Amino acid sequence: MTAVLLALAAIFAELSLLAFGGGNTILPEMQRQVVDVHHWMSARDFSAMYALAQAAPGPNMMVVTLIGWRVAGWSGVLVASLAKFGPSSILTGVVLQVWKRFKDHPWRRIVQQGLVPMTVGLVAASAALISHASDHEWSLAVITALVALTAFTTKIHPLWLLAAGALAGLSGIGLP
Repeated sequence: MTAVLLALAAIFAELSLLAFGGGNTILPEMQRQVVDVHHWMSARDFSAMYALAQAAPGPNMMVVTLIGWRVAGWSGVLVASLAKFGPSSILTGVVLQVWKRFKDHPWRRIVQQGLVPMTVGLVAASAALISHASDHEWSLAVITALVALTAFTTKIHPLWLLAAGALAGLSGIGLP
């Protein structure tokens, strides 16, 4: 059990420091570690946990807590959560102080502009990974595409799209 807790701590501490642009940017690597490297769950299980975490109120990275629970119970919850949220919170506090000190320097604007495309790419990779793991039928891929198109072209709240997806699932759409 100690080896599993150490692995959880190492994975989520590293991911904590790599999460530029938000937690969703690290989903591909999180999924790779949890599913492919450590075999703690299947890609479908990971996708289901992610969906559950997104539907729940609270931080969008509740999936970390769910993974910790699945892998090592309450000890896993504590280790995974502290490892994921601790290092990045400390680093953010330190960097924020430096960022404030150099608020009038031209390099700061350049750094901010450079982080935007990187963040967009990381979020797009996360969306592709979750879609690939979730869309095991062509009808589910169509639903994913329609929801993505609706989200990008309208101002409909994402919870309404989530509710529509739940109704589609209840109606049997996407079942083999």
